Amino acid sequence: MTYARIGGTGSALPGEPISNDALIATHRLDSSDAWIAERTGIRSRHLADAAETSSELAATACRRAIEDAGCEANDIDLIIVATSTPDFVFPSTATLLQAKLGIVNGAPAFDVQAVCSGFVFALAIAEKFIASGASRRALVVGAEVFSRILDWTDRGTCVLFGDGAGAVVLEAADGPGILASAIHADGRHQNMLSVPGQLSAGKAVGDPFLRMDGQAVFKFAVRVLTDVAQEVLAKAGLSTQDVDWLVPHQANVRILQSTAKKLGLTMDKCIVTVDRHGNTSAASIPLALDVSIREGKIRRGDLLLLEGVGGGFTWGATLLSY
Repeated sequence: MTYARIGGTGSALPGEPISNDALIATHRLDSSDAWIAERTGIRSRHLADAAETSSELAATACRRAIEDAGCEANDIDLIIVATSTPDFVFPSTATLLQAKLGIVNGAPAFDVQAVCSGFVFALAIAEKFIASGASRRALVVGAEVFSRILDWTDRGTCVLFGDGAGAVVLEAADGPGILASAIHADGRHQNMLSVPGQLSAGKAVGDPFLRMDGQAVFKFAVRVLTDVAQEVLAKAGLSTQDVDWLVPHQANVRILQSTAKKLGLTMDKCIVTVDRHGNTSAASIPLALDVSIREGKIRRGDLLLLEGVGGGFTWGATLLSY
């Protein structure tokens, strides 16, 4: 049996960190550092400048992941990019990334749009390619420039998000690897978190900004994150006591705390980077993973529980031995 294991990780953040106070001053927000930190846990975030795109951030993260994996760019035979903020309507951000990395071996490259769950969805897809023998080494990427879709007059949303990218090289192996995964969606809840606009006749039609019902998202997120974590643990025949690290989507520290509590995990087993990066949507899980590995928290052999929830609504989890 062929398994899929993480061979290398990488991440990228644009510019210098922007504090809550700096963000408030720039956009003249009716808020405060204390208000934002208390409700979200966020202290700073990184925001891309006008020239930086999702594919540029992805390329930097991927080069670091490829180097960490000890392989060459043209050893990659599958590229999946999770993003809700693509460079273009088409072609896909994945193909733009492929060109930036100089991968000319004809590897399939495509995007996945599942918002903040996107990386978990992409990882589950890549694992199936590897397990089937269709791929031997895949780049799985989350990359976002959410600052492009924020309404800077809406203090309830604009303070939450940041830009960045994270990537892993997922490679074929004789042993685990990924132990179990689960992905889900329920389109009935689309209005809780959405960007209800589109391009038509060269103009933005509808509302081009992110809109969110914060309380509804919180309740839904905690419930489905708890459920899907228990689902993948049951699939693998393991329990929360076996988990070394919970690596959740970095949406809001209160969601992280509530989910960990429902799973019976203490916060010292939960990776938290939302304070430094804000919510980077599909980039948040691989970004948190890479940062924690490079800081020496996560080590080879640790059992990791990755999970995310996003607009759609979508949610999913992956249990893996790093």
